[in-house]
Amino acid sequence: MSGQPESEELALFRDSLVKLLEQEVQPHYEQWDKEGLIPRQLWRTLGQAGVLCVDMPEQYGGCGVPFEFSVAVGEEIARLGFGALATNVMVHSDIVAPYLSHMGNEEQRQQWLPRMATGEAVGAIAMTEPGAGSDLQAMRTTAMADGDHYILNGSKTFITNGQHADMVIVAAKTDAAAGARGISLFLVDTSLPGFSRGRNLDKIGQHCGDTSELFFSDLRVPRSALLGEEGQGFMYLMNELPRERLVIGAIGVAAARGALDMTVTYAGERTLFGQKLGQLQNSRFRIAEMETDYRINKAFVDQCIAQYERGELDTATASMAKYSATEMQCRVADGCLQLFGGYGYTTEYPISRAFLDARVQRIYGGTSEVMKEVIARSVLGRG
Repeated sequence: MSGQPESEELALFRDSLVKLLEQEVQPHYEQWDKEGLIPRQLWRTLGQAGVLCVDMPEQYGGCGVPFEFSVAVGEEIARLGFGALATNVMVHSDIVAPYLSHMGNEEQRQQWLPRMATGEAVGAIAMTEPGAGSDLQAMRTTAMADGDHYILNGSKTFITNGQHADMVIVAAKTDAAAGARGISLFLVDTSLPGFSRGRNLDKIGQHCGDTSELFFSDLRVPRSALLGEEGQGFMYLMNELPRERLVIGAIGVAAARGALDMTVTYAGERTLFGQKLGQLQNSRFRIAEMETDYRINKAFVDQCIAQYERGELDTATASMAKYSATEMQCRVADGCLQLFGGYGYTTEYPISRAFLDARVQRIYGGTSEVMKEVIARSVLGRG
């Protein structure tokens, strides 16, 4: 996968992960896609195999390995064409777990991280609302202090892992008049009264992905459920965005690799006008363009992974990785589908799923338009 030689340990980890996915996921994924939901048991299977929250410290159930191992999990899932699963696992291992690791206190870490690592507990994060997507300051969910508790009211939508989640990090307004400084984060146990799940949303792609509406009606959480400090939620969200956006970019690059591999194989088998598809100049040039596009983005994402591991990755650079890689993923998925011709438009061929699953990558984690604004501010200022 990488342009740089990988350590033997990481290469062995990838090999064992691929074998696991080929055995436990590949035979069933098409059926899960038709049913519209990945089974809950898969989380325990992944946890038992040691591929969840792998870069968390061993004392909290992780493997204590470098960040690149966690990236590799998302990459291999995406490369094999399981886009929805890659998204679900990314949110659990690369967003929720780091929030707990970085902002949680010892009691909170011990309560949730070991169970997240085994797949016993599934994590989600709830920021987006029906009227507040990229503009998080517009959220309306509230958490009002009431003695030793907070009372949550509101709703969230497009929440990855919402159906299976045992714990949701909820962003809510603790001070409606304070703007961004009035947002706080809470660790919400989904077994509490007042929590309810809406439907698993129907989507044009990532059909078996767990993407839900969540509702909070006079939901009482103890003060010990506050993550970090009150009023610091927006700052925490901003601090954690680089990792989220980088991993989305890495998944995009890996998914493009998978689509290209499928297409190269098909081009060597399909006969058109008495020649193999891969012998026709148009096919050769398109594949050359897409391979180049892929490699450029792969090199940049790898550079960003190294920067993140050194603690040097800033929000603007991570936004560039997310923006460039996901736009490339969509270009490649579209170009590959085109080379499959009419077969590419049928669900019989996995390239159609790669095309549909790719589209959301330019939306979640911050749209491409928001990424460009973040990048522009770093170069030009706010204007």
